[in-house]
Amino acid sequence: MSSFTEIVRTHTDLDADDVAWLQLLQADWQIIADLSFADLVLWLPDRERSGYWAAGQMRPTTGPTAYVDDIVGTYVERGRRPLLDAAYEQGRTAREGDPEWRDEVPVRNESIPVVRAGRVIGVIGRNTNLLGVRTPSRLELSYLQTAADLTQMIATGDFPSSGQRSDHADSPRVGDGFLRVDAGGHVVYASPNAQSVYRRLGLSGDLAGLVLADLVRELVPPRRRPDEETLSAVLGGRAHRDVEIGTVEVSIIVRAIPLRTGGEHIGGLILVRDVSDLRRRDRELVTKDATIREIHHRVKNNLQTVAALLRLQARRIDNETAKLALEEAVRRVGSIAIVHETLSQAVEETVQFDEIADRLGAMVTDVGALPGRVLVRRVGSFGVLPSEGANALAMVLTELLQNAVEHGYDDDPAVVGEIVVTVDHLGGRTHVVVDDDGRGLPAGFTLDGSTNLGLSIVRTLVESELGGQLELRDRPEGGTRVAIDVPSAT
Repeated sequence: MSSFTEIVRTHTDLDADDVAWLQLLQADWQIIADLSFADLVLWLPDRERSGYWAAGQMRPTTGPTAYVDDIVGTYVERGRRPLLDAAYEQGRTAREGDPEWRDEVPVRNESIPVVRAGRVIGVIGRNTNLLGVRTPSRLELSYLQTAADLTQMIATGDFPSSGQRSDHADSPRVGDGFLRVDAGGHVVYASPNAQSVYRRLGLSGDLAGLVLADLVRELVPPRRRPDEETLSAVLGGRAHRDVEIGTVEVSIIVRAIPLRTGGEHIGGLILVRDVSDLRRRDRELVTKDATIREIHHRVKNNLQTVAALLRLQARRIDNETAKLALEEAVRRVGSIAIVHETLSQAVEETVQFDEIADRLGAMVTDVGALPGRVLVRRVGSFGVLPSEGANALAMVLTELLQNAVEHGYDDDPAVVGEIVVTVDHLGGRTHVVVDDDGRGLPAGFTLDGSTNLGLSIVRTLVESELGGQLELRDRPEGGTRVAIDVPSAT
């Protein structure tokens, strides 16, 4: 199915401002479909004006659909749909008396011109499945009247509004709570759901006849509502935007759409939604995230304490072999501490591993046998890794870099070396290659026959923890190459 953007680019000559207007319209047309109990289809004229393309479609959540199949991307020749022609050419809403039968379903069709800056840039087809029509209640009559006002505004270029748009992902819909206010901000009609929402705020009576802004001032403390200008504009139905209000226990999103006739403000559509449970879960998640970050911070501190104790112990030991073993343990603990330090600053249990890899390279070369004379350079990006994989990979990288620094280069002060860590992602796997330009592997070296503790740790972590493969070999140009191949979901 073609997208709105593809249809506009391929088949129409609409400019960027026209497209932006239509996108604003589509951002709010779920409301119109629900108020109308009808499907909406956006028809755009092709650049030769020989027909119309269906560029958008919206089904109602308040009634049965008139279209079983998606029709976006459908082309209708001019003359095939007289109502479309009338709305586009005459700039007026066109209706037909008799319903059209579609798949044994009677459908009432209307065509509404979409006007911007005095020009008709498209047509909305409103199609009502009449099998779902019954004697309307007061609620349904209020829905239909508001839908009629909005469609008239579309036809006069007064809707959509170019004002501020909400960034609430949980913005209210028609069924959450519907209110209609007049030009003075008095409630003309409130749906049962809207009554329930305001009763949660503390309202004891009915909403009808009340000034909504004054009511909120009574029920909601100042710190939990917007400034006075915004409050009056939104709850009076004069500003197209969302605000959030509430008490300690209750949180409500209020969404307002101004209504106009002939350029005159006649009132507003107010939608409300109780999001108290959502906000409570949000607070729980924030608390949980903060707790997890604090745990990582404390683990990092504890690991640093362990590393400091090992370092003190190493200084008191005369045996050189034991001292080297303790220094290696300090580096291993330090690599894990770096991961937990990064996690303590992250919102999620994932880390950008590039920063960790660069810090590990600096740590190994600064405290190694040749401080400042062997440089570590990274090529490519590790990307984002989960905490478990990050810990294992940090240990692996630390051991490989340490081995390269300690065993790959002579103690000659004139020695200058480079270790390159190359990262590639291919076919769902991550390939890490550590190249050094040192002396290379000892004669007759094999990975299976090695007794090096660091390599044993690397092999265990790569094969068992990361589910990957490890390979060591000499580089033809001199030095050593270690290649690791692990699943990308490390």
